Amino acid sequence: MLGAGATMAILVAFMLSGLKILREYERAVVFRLGRLVGARGPGIIYIIPGIEKAVRIDLRTITMDIPSQDVITKDNVSLKVNAVLYFRVVDPNRAVVEVENYLFATSQNAQTTLRSVCGEAELDQLLAEREKINAHLQTIIDQHTEPWGIKVVQVAIKFIDLPEEMRRAMAKQAEAERERRAKVIAAEGEFQAAQRLADASAIMAREPIALQLRFLQTLVEIASENNSTTIFPVPIDILRPFIMGAGGKGP
Repeated sequence: MLGAGATMAILVAFMLSGLKILREYERAVVFRLGRLVGARGPGIIYIIPGIEKAVRIDLRTITMDIPSQDVITKDNVSLKVNAVLYFRVVDPNRAVVEVENYLFATSQNAQTTLRSVCGEAELDQLLAEREKINAHLQTIIDQHTEPWGIKVVQVAIKFIDLPEEMRRAMAKQAEAERERRAKVIAAEGEFQAAQRLADASAIMAREPIALQLRFLQTLVEIASENNSTTIFPVPIDILRPFIMGAGGKGP
């Protein structure tokens, strides 16, 4: 038989085995004889050996990858969509008592919601309104996980895998759109140039001297090119008497 000292040592060791140290981000959900007592921690806590049991819960934000889901959009386009989910436990008691495995339950709920929400949207919405869809996903998943003591921080669609034929069709559409914009811009430029020429001709019609000044400016530009061509402007008024004498009447 064990001596009194050995018995006392075993008893002390047994009592000290109930001491637990929890980190700042950890909580211990304690059950006493099967009934929920509550969450304890952080720091040093004591669990009565043989009577109480504790389940450790991490309160840090958890990053969970949502696997690629086969989705058929509202406009009947088949694609694969994956996302990432950020969430954390805000109520350790409910995370242990209300659901068997809150990590697995949250993952399954996120996958189902991702397929459902993407299936209700058209392809153009998935590509152009990603922030709106992310917010919608977060709201729905958070509503489902709130009874489990889970708070969804963010949901973000990472990648949309389009079929190859859809990629080619979208590339052709983008190319046609760029060509359309180029033609519109060119036509707009031609229109503005014509409008400016019309305005200039109207000014010259009202002020004949403006045409002569423009002509002289052209001569200056030609002379600056150091060529051998000489241009001398002859006003049409000088030739008018000769024209009238030859034809008997003016133009």
